[in-house]
Amino acid sequence: MNLPNKITLIRVLMIPAFLVVYLACPVDAVGAWLALILFSTAAITDALDGYLARKMGQITNFGKLMDPLADKFLVCSALVAFVATGALPAWAVIVMISREFYISGLRQLALEQNTVLAATTGAKFKTVIQIVLIIYILLPFRQIVFEPVVLALMIVSIAASVLTAVDYTVKNLGVLRQ
Repeated sequence: MNLPNKITLIRVLMIPAFLVVYLACPVDAVGAWLALILFSTAAITDALDGYLARKMGQITNFGKLMDPLADKFLVCSALVAFVATGALPAWAVIVMISREFYISGLRQLALEQNTVLAATTGAKFKTVIQIVLIIYILLPFRQIVFEPVVLALMIVSIAASVLTAVDYTVKNLGVLRQ
Protein backbone atom coordinates (compact mmCIF):
# COMPACT_ATOMS: atom_id res chain seq x y z
CA MET A 1 0.00 0.00 0.00
CA ASN A 2 1.90 3.03 -1.27
CA LEU A 3 1.32 6.70 -0.41
CA PRO A 4 -0.94 7.54 -3.39
CA ASN A 5 -3.16 4.54 -2.60
CA LYS A 6 -3.33 5.54 1.07
CA ILE A 7 -4.44 9.03 0.02
CA THR A 8 -7.16 7.47 -2.16
CA LEU A 9 -8.38 5.39 0.79
CA ILE A 10 -8.40 8.47 3.02
CA ARG A 11 -10.61 10.20 0.43
CA VAL A 12 -13.04 7.28 0.50
CA LEU A 13 -13.15 7.42 4.31
CA MET A 14 -13.80 11.17 4.23
CA ILE A 15 -17.03 10.66 2.26
CA PRO A 16 -19.15 9.31 5.14
CA ALA A 17 -17.69 11.94 7.46
CA PHE A 18 -18.65 14.66 4.97
CA LEU A 19 -22.17 13.26 4.60
CA VAL A 20 -22.77 13.01 8.34
CA VAL A 21 -21.56 16.56 8.92
CA TYR A 22 -23.47 18.02 5.94
CA LEU A 23 -26.74 16.23 6.64
CA ALA A 24 -26.66 16.54 10.44
CA CYS A 25 -25.56 20.15 10.95
CA PRO A 26 -27.54 23.35 10.43
CA VAL A 27 -26.46 25.40 7.43
CA ASP A 28 -25.42 28.37 9.56
CA ALA A 29 -23.40 26.36 12.07
CA VAL A 30 -19.76 25.44 12.34
CA GLY A 31 -20.75 22.14 10.75
CA ALA A 32 -21.35 23.89 7.44
CA TRP A 33 -17.75 25.05 7.41
CA LEU A 34 -16.58 21.59 8.44
CA ALA A 35 -18.57 20.01 5.59
CA LEU A 36 -16.98 22.47 3.16
CA ILE A 37 -13.49 21.71 4.51
CA LEU A 38 -14.04 17.94 4.39
CA PHE A 39 -15.33 17.99 0.82
CA SER A 40 -12.66 20.43 -0.40
CA THR A 41 -9.88 18.41 1.20
CA ALA A 42 -11.22 15.21 -0.33
CA ALA A 43 -11.44 16.91 -3.74
CA ILE A 44 -7.83 18.09 -3.45
CA THR A 45 -6.68 14.55 -2.65
CA ASP A 46 -8.20 13.48 -5.99
CA ALA A 47 -5.56 15.48 -7.82
CA LEU A 48 -2.83 14.77 -5.29
CA ASP A 49 -2.91 10.97 -5.34
CA GLY A 50 -2.74 10.79 -9.14
CA TYR A 51 0.06 13.36 -9.29
CA LEU A 52 2.10 11.50 -6.66
CA ALA A 53 1.52 8.12 -8.29
CA ARG A 54 2.85 9.43 -11.61
CA LYS A 55 5.73 11.41 -10.08
CA MET A 56 6.85 8.57 -7.80
CA GLY A 57 6.32 5.87 -10.44
CA GLN A 58 3.83 4.13 -8.15
CA ILE A 59 0.91 3.55 -10.50
CA THR A 60 -0.85 0.38 -9.39
CA ASN A 61 -3.89 -1.59 -10.52
CA PHE A 62 -5.51 -0.72 -7.19
CA GLY A 63 -4.96 2.98 -7.89
CA LYS A 64 -6.25 2.68 -11.46
CA LEU A 65 -9.45 1.15 -10.12
CA MET A 66 -9.99 3.02 -6.86
CA ASP A 67 -8.95 6.57 -7.81
CA PRO A 68 -11.74 7.12 -10.36
CA LEU A 69 -14.21 5.23 -8.17
CA ALA A 70 -13.34 7.36 -5.15
CA ASP A 71 -13.89 10.47 -7.29
CA LYS A 72 -17.30 9.20 -8.41
CA PHE A 73 -18.25 8.21 -4.84
CA LEU A 74 -17.31 11.67 -3.56
CA VAL A 75 -19.11 13.70 -6.22
CA CYS A 76 -22.18 11.45 -6.43
CA SER A 77 -22.55 11.34 -2.63
CA ALA A 78 -22.56 15.13 -2.45
CA LEU A 79 -25.03 15.42 -5.32
CA VAL A 80 -27.43 12.93 -3.72
CA ALA A 81 -27.12 14.74 -0.38
CA PHE A 82 -28.06 17.96 -2.18
CA VAL A 83 -31.25 16.31 -3.46
CA ALA A 84 -32.06 15.27 0.11
CA THR A 85 -31.68 18.86 1.34
CA GLY A 86 -33.33 20.50 -1.66
CA ALA A 87 -30.14 22.22 -2.84
CA LEU A 88 -30.40 20.59 -6.29
CA PRO A 89 -33.34 19.09 -8.19
CA ALA A 90 -33.42 15.30 -8.46
CA TRP A 91 -33.70 15.32 -12.27
CA ALA A 92 -30.40 17.22 -12.61
CA VAL A 93 -28.59 14.85 -10.29
CA ILE A 94 -30.06 11.83 -12.11
CA VAL A 95 -28.64 13.12 -15.41
CA MET A 96 -25.19 13.68 -13.90
CA ILE A 97 -25.08 10.34 -12.08
CA SER A 98 -26.49 8.43 -15.06
CA ARG A 99 -23.56 9.67 -17.11
CA GLU A 100 -21.17 8.22 -14.51
CA PHE A 101 -22.85 4.80 -14.66
CA TYR A 102 -22.85 4.88 -18.45
CA ILE A 103 -19.15 5.75 -18.73
CA SER A 104 -18.25 3.15 -16.09
CA GLY A 105 -20.12 0.53 -18.13
CA LEU A 106 -18.41 1.67 -21.32
CA ARG A 107 -15.02 1.43 -19.59
CA GLN A 108 -15.85 -2.10 -18.47
CA LEU A 109 -16.81 -3.12 -22.02
CA ALA A 110 -13.59 -1.59 -23.33
CA LEU A 111 -11.54 -3.35 -20.66
CA GLU A 112 -13.05 -6.70 -21.67
CA GLN A 113 -11.75 -5.91 -25.18
CA ASN A 114 -8.29 -5.02 -23.79
CA THR A 115 -8.86 -1.32 -24.41
CA VAL A 116 -8.38 1.38 -21.80
CA LEU A 117 -10.54 4.49 -22.02
CA ALA A 118 -8.44 7.34 -20.73
CA ALA A 119 -10.13 10.37 -19.20
CA THR A 120 -10.67 13.06 -21.80
CA THR A 121 -10.09 16.77 -21.34
CA GLY A 122 -13.86 17.25 -21.45
CA ALA A 123 -14.35 14.66 -18.71
CA LYS A 124 -11.77 16.38 -16.54
CA PHE A 125 -13.55 19.70 -17.10
CA LYS A 126 -16.84 18.04 -16.15
CA THR A 127 -15.36 16.85 -12.89
CA VAL A 128 -13.88 20.25 -12.10
CA ILE A 129 -17.15 22.08 -12.81
CA GLN A 130 -19.07 19.58 -10.65
CA ILE A 131 -16.61 20.12 -7.80
CA VAL A 132 -16.97 23.89 -8.19
CA LEU A 133 -20.77 23.50 -8.12
CA ILE A 134 -20.59 21.38 -4.97
CA ILE A 135 -18.18 23.74 -3.21
CA TYR A 136 -20.34 26.73 -4.14
CA ILE A 137 -23.44 25.04 -2.70
CA LEU A 138 -21.51 24.22 0.47
CA LEU A 139 -20.41 27.83 1.04
CA PRO A 140 -22.15 28.90 4.25
CA PHE A 141 -22.38 32.52 3.10
CA ARG A 142 -23.61 31.86 -0.44
CA GLN A 143 -27.13 33.01 0.45
CA ILE A 144 -25.86 36.58 0.15
CA VAL A 145 -24.59 35.84 -3.35
CA PHE A 146 -26.93 35.47 -6.30
CA GLU A 147 -28.55 32.04 -6.52
CA PRO A 148 -28.44 32.16 -10.34
CA VAL A 149 -24.81 31.09 -9.93
CA VAL A 150 -26.01 27.68 -8.69
CA LEU A 151 -28.35 27.42 -11.68
CA ALA A 152 -25.58 28.37 -14.12
CA LEU A 153 -23.11 25.89 -12.61
CA MET A 154 -25.79 23.18 -12.61
CA ILE A 155 -26.58 23.78 -16.29
CA VAL A 156 -22.89 23.70 -17.23
CA SER A 157 -22.44 20.49 -15.20
CA ILE A 158 -25.40 18.84 -16.94
CA ALA A 159 -24.22 19.98 -20.36
CA ALA A 160 -20.69 18.70 -19.67
CA SER A 161 -22.12 15.38 -18.47
CA VAL A 162 -24.22 14.91 -21.61
CA LEU A 163 -21.57 16.17 -24.04
CA THR A 164 -18.82 14.00 -22.58
CA ALA A 165 -21.09 10.95 -22.70
CA VAL A 166 -21.73 11.65 -26.38
CA ASP A 167 -18.00 12.22 -26.96
CA TYR A 168 -17.04 8.92 -25.32
CA THR A 169 -19.74 7.14 -27.32
CA VAL A 170 -18.66 8.56 -30.68
CA LYS A 171 -14.99 7.90 -30.00
CA ASN A 172 -15.68 4.34 -28.88
CA LEU A 173 -18.32 3.06 -31.28
CA GLY A 174 -16.10 0.05 -31.97
CA VAL A 175 -16.30 -0.95 -28.33
CA LEU A 176 -20.08 -0.73 -28.38
CA ARG A 177 -20.39 -2.78 -31.59
CA GLN A 178 -18.56 -5.82 -30.24
